Amino acid sequence: MITQTSNPGHLPLAGMKVMEVSQIMAGPTCGLMLSDMGADIVKIEKFPAGDDARHYSGPNDAALPPSFMMINRGKRSLAIDVRTDRGRKLLLSLVPKFDVVTENFRKGVVERLGIHYDAMRVINPALIYCSISGYGRTGPLADKGGFDLILQAFAGLIDATGHPGGPPTKPAVSIADINAGIIAALGITAAYVHRLKTGEGQRVDTSLMQAAMHQTFWFSAYYFARGELPQKLGTAHALIAPYEVLDCADGGIAIGGGNQNSWLKITDILGHPEWKVDPRFLTPQNRVAHRGELAHLLNDVLRTNTVAHWLALFDAAGVPAGPLNTVADAVEHPQARAVNMVIDVDHPLGGRTRSLGSPVLFDGRSAPGESAAPLVGQHTREVLRENGILDGDIESLLRDGIVHEPASRMALAS
Repeated sequence: MITQTSNPGHLPLAGMKVMEVSQIMAGPTCGLMLSDMGADIVKIEKFPAGDDARHYSGPNDAALPPSFMMINRGKRSLAIDVRTDRGRKLLLSLVPKFDVVTENFRKGVVERLGIHYDAMRVINPALIYCSISGYGRTGPLADKGGFDLILQAFAGLIDATGHPGGPPTKPAVSIADINAGIIAALGITAAYVHRLKTGEGQRVDTSLMQAAMHQTFWFSAYYFARGELPQKLGTAHALIAPYEVLDCADGGIAIGGGNQNSWLKITDILGHPEWKVDPRFLTPQNRVAHRGELAHLLNDVLRTNTVAHWLALFDAAGVPAGPLNTVADAVEHPQARAVNMVIDVDHPLGGRTRSLGSPVLFDGRSAPGESAAPLVGQHTREVLRENGILDGDIESLLRDGIVHEPASRMALAS
């Protein structure tokens, strides 16, 4: 197993302080990525409800929804009512202590609250301020809000997904949200490097629209070159064959015949060397043109034995292949633990649970934030105190309802 450490000092972003004025998924995904690279993430939340994603739960979920717990592990929660003048001033007073602020609200919200970039950079000229919007900050759709489903539809992802002749199909994952968070983290990291070299802060922008369109490389390239779009292909690829999920006797197997050498090996493994000289399959272009016929022939052979049988042969020959897993299969596989993609997390309300870990290693080690997703305002007192707010002032802020902490704060103190 990869070495896992609770000391993030070896991580490249150790020492970076991030104020996450974000909720739901895109902004918090960005924060999770930065946290797993060493940054200290303080999540600014409204109260008493907190981040709206705290309530995206099913009937049998624990105290906090599993999705919220996963995306917000390793963070601290500071609950401030920024709608009040006193709360806004308190938030702005903390800005000089932070390197980064992230927000993912609809255009106009942070301006109305007085916590926009122009207000913050006056206080901290070196600040990196990252905005994740629905459609970008300029253009005819800049005022529209952003939602993953809507932006997947807008970008063409839903239209491009599915089987030939089938209806538009939404990919099962939140591509626009998650990719926007990853892109934002990349942009922040680049801006941080720039600041280390020049001392200058800057604004970083991305959007769910850009993040969704960013996933359409193959389709956009096809359209730009030909003026038309490829048909829906299920699990197949528009430019490579065989490159899809095929049927074995007991399940599916993904086979990647991405080059001529792999294709020749496939013909030998499946016992049909005559396919090497079949005019339909002679070149990569021929195989793409006759994809349906090729898949039919491959399925006929593969169905005669099991996934394990064929995988052993493909692996021995160096042909890219893998089982058609469920998510459960993937997270239960020992390889997921071996690279720390599955970690254990304790939560005061939800007990011990598993979470996805960091997908990035540094010097062969990872240090994913193992502290559980916080309760609303769980770290209010702690964060204010370490940023110079006196205890008497903290008590006044709590008493007047400007900030918030859980009733069981002492039991939850970390």
